[in-house]
Parts: sequence; structure tokens; C-alpha cells
Amino acid sequence: MQKITPSLWFDKECEEAINFYIDTFNGAPSKKQESKIVSIMRYEKGMEAPGADQMEGKIITAIFELAGQQFMALDGGPIFKFNESISFQIECQDQAEVDYFWGKMSAVPESEQCGWIKDKYGLSWQIIPKRMGELLGDSDKKKALAATNAMLKMHKIDVAELEKAFNEA
Repeated sequence: MQKITPSLWFDKECEEAINFYIDTFNGAPSKKQESKIVSIMRYEKGMEAPGADQMEGKIITAIFELAGQQFMALDGGPIFKFNESISFQIECQDQAEVDYFWGKMSAVPESEQCGWIKDKYGLSWQIIPKRMGELLGDSDKKKALAATNAMLKMHKIDVAELEKAFNEA
């Protein structure tokens, strides 16, 4: 059982974002688990919550899963915005999966660095190949440092370039 569930606050595009994330994860080259909506509760006419009269039909709370990770999300208005202090890491099996997620999700090119992207909803993600952790954490410190230095120059992570830097050290 998952004990911690991230909660995502959207202005009024919660449902669009959830569907985008589910479609993206379900279309991944090496998807392991289905992504899906678990439940949705909507603002209804006559609700007495602050601002509810302007939110009819929008989402009060939704529970959804991305590759087995549960999230809660809501339409809460423009009060809060996402920032880079929180991100979600997607561990990719190979370069094809890195390329897939990068192509689907990166919407703010100026925020791209070291595998980090920002999507069209302002949420930050780290698109990280499994192999990167292995190379950067290798017991041969000289090789690991060479791979780390190569990674620090990248926007989208290129596994072949990491391997090259590692092997040439």
C-alpha cells in the first residue's frame, strides 16, 4: 500500500492534464503498468465551497495512477503554481523511452537541463535512464566522474554519450 500520495493543484485544467499524463504513460515503449483514473469528484451546482459557483463541472478531487504511482489532483483556481522545487522522476529503461517521454512532455525548452523538463502544465519532471544511475554510481570514481561531467552538459540525457565518456576515462 502506498502511504504517500502526491497532490497536484491545477487552475482549471486538471482533467486535461490527467488525461495527458495517462495517455503519455500508457503509450510508453516499455510500459509496465497501466495508467488510469481511479475516481473523480466534481464541483456541482449548489456546493457551498469558496469559488464553487465558478467551478461547476471542474474537479474537486481526482485520484489517478501513472505506472502504479497514485496521485491526487484538483482544480483549485490560479492561487498556486508549480515550481521546480518539486519534480517527478521517470526512470526509463533505455534511450528510446527517454526520447519518447522527452518528446511527449517537454514544453519549455529553456527549463531543460540534466534530464529535467517542464511540461505544458508547469510541472517539472526528470527523464532519467536507468543506465545513468549505474554509470554515475560506478565504483571506478574516475569513470563515474567522466560520465557525471558529460551529463552536466546535457539537456536530454544521451545514454551513448554517457557510455562514451565513461569508457574513455
